[in-house]
Amino acid sequence: MITNLFDKTAAMIDIGPYQLRNNLFLAPMVGVSDTPFREICTEQGAALTIGEMLTCNSTLWSNERNRLKQVKPRISSPQVVQIAGADAAQMADAARLNVDQGADAIDINMGCPAKKVLKKDAGSALLRDTALVERIVAAVVAAVPVPVTLKIRTGWCPQTRNGVEVARIAEANGIQLLTVHGRTRACRFLGEAEYDTIATIKQAVSIPVIANGDIDSPRKAATVLAQTGADGLMIGRAAQGRPWIFAEVEEYLRSGRLPAAPSYAQQRQIICEHLVKLHKFYGEVKGVWYARKHVAGYVKPIPNSKQFLQHFNLCDSPSGQLELINAYYDNLSVSTGAIAA
Repeated sequence: MITNLFDKTAAMIDIGPYQLRNNLFLAPMVGVSDTPFREICTEQGAALTIGEMLTCNSTLWSNERNRLKQVKPRISSPQVVQIAGADAAQMADAARLNVDQGADAIDINMGCPAKKVLKKDAGSALLRDTALVERIVAAVVAAVPVPVTLKIRTGWCPQTRNGVEVARIAEANGIQLLTVHGRTRACRFLGEAEYDTIATIKQAVSIPVIANGDIDSPRKAATVLAQTGADGLMIGRAAQGRPWIFAEVEEYLRSGRLPAAPSYAQQRQIICEHLVKLHKFYGEVKGVWYARKHVAGYVKPIPNSKQFLQHFNLCDSPSGQLELINAYYDNLSVSTGAIAA
């Protein structure tokens, strides 16, 4: 049984002047970790949510997608903006502009494996050039008065793992927290996460290290903390359709007890709140589009979800989507003998 492991690690996590409520972070997933989802995950127990990756080229910020990435969620935790690019001066300018617009902290992306990012020598491509890593980190840290954090992978490829070197460069140049996805860029999201590599990186620096990769259950969260010695965890794909995973992990790490999954009534309440946020944030047309993706994640493990989604994905109105969700969960409650909310 894990007892009070959460309490022991949470006390170690401060980002600058900000004391976080726990050590569980939401990953900045493009197309997923938007303002509505960050608000939902915060309500469900995430201590820190990081905005979707934003290009450092500020001339592109006026387009709708980048503009929406900069809308601050209504959360009590720090507002963290993640920037990506390969030019140190441009990255510093982007950090400064985001702080002027209300960012409480800046996160530098050196972990994204997407081809369109790599073509610009950004994201995890930077891990091939540690001199450039140092120039970018130093420039961003010097440009802003707020904490700067960094997300990396363990290296460019298995033959050139240099996570320890990059972590030491980051610490020496003022990075206050490091998140490590336990795979190289070449591995993308395949195979098992390298928790031993994360442990080695953690041992090499004194700043907080957050472990990321394949954390999909409370038990797995406890195992990863124990195996890596990390100060906290970042959860990404497992939170899609299951934002309450943060509350589940928090409870397990505190008490050693596996909490019961939310009832269908509780799940429906969360989903409906999420849909209302999406419809308001993106508007009636695009809000309906984005809702389809999130709802597919929510209902995937539930009976008859494929048939439900066939109808749901044809619906083109916010009110119709909410009606379908309520009818679906009413039927679930009846079929399982649960009491509908």
